[in-house]
Amino acid sequence: MISFIEFADKLSAWFGKAFGWLIILMTLGMSYEVMSRYLFNAPTTWSLDVSFIMYGTLFMMGGAYTLSRGGHVRGDFIYRLWKPRTQASVDLVLYIFFFFPGVTALILSGWKYAARSWGYGEVSVNSPAGVPVYQFKVVIVAAGILLFIQGIAQVMRCIMCIREGYWRGAEDDVQETEELLMKQHVAKDS
Repeated sequence: MISFIEFADKLSAWFGKAFGWLIILMTLGMSYEVMSRYLFNAPTTWSLDVSFIMYGTLFMMGGAYTLSRGGHVRGDFIYRLWKPRTQASVDLVLYIFFFFPGVTALILSGWKYAARSWGYGEVSVNSPAGVPVYQFKVVIVAAGILLFIQGIAQVMRCIMCIREGYWRGAEDDVQETEELLMKQHVAKDS
């Protein structure tokens, strides 16, 4: 189980970090649009579409990475008070009855949606440029598959927590700013 969890975490991290670079492309694209629109009075017809495509792709492909790092929203005001075994038991039930059916529906519906879009060469209806978007519809399926793989790893984490009584977290690769500030504050006071 541990080797699969490590594989899923590394796979999710690789995709999450690789697609994270889209933020730079989005920033450059929007900066170009702002300059051309307001400095040169020559707005583009494609920039907004491209920024939407990049944002959607980043959002979808970062989901499994966020799941692996425990970054999705949950009702922590109650959950955090429970013992790890109780947390894992509730998580296991929720993964089985809600997460996997939802992600499976995402993959199957995304496949139909992407196939239809490829079939007629879908273009964006938001601008007169007609930016092709059919190739980005495959991202729905890819993101669903990554979430499914990471979900299996999360279920394995739940099972191990129920057995051992503690959570096995993912490898630390990033930290929230608040955590870093708290550590700095504690170190300074010591």
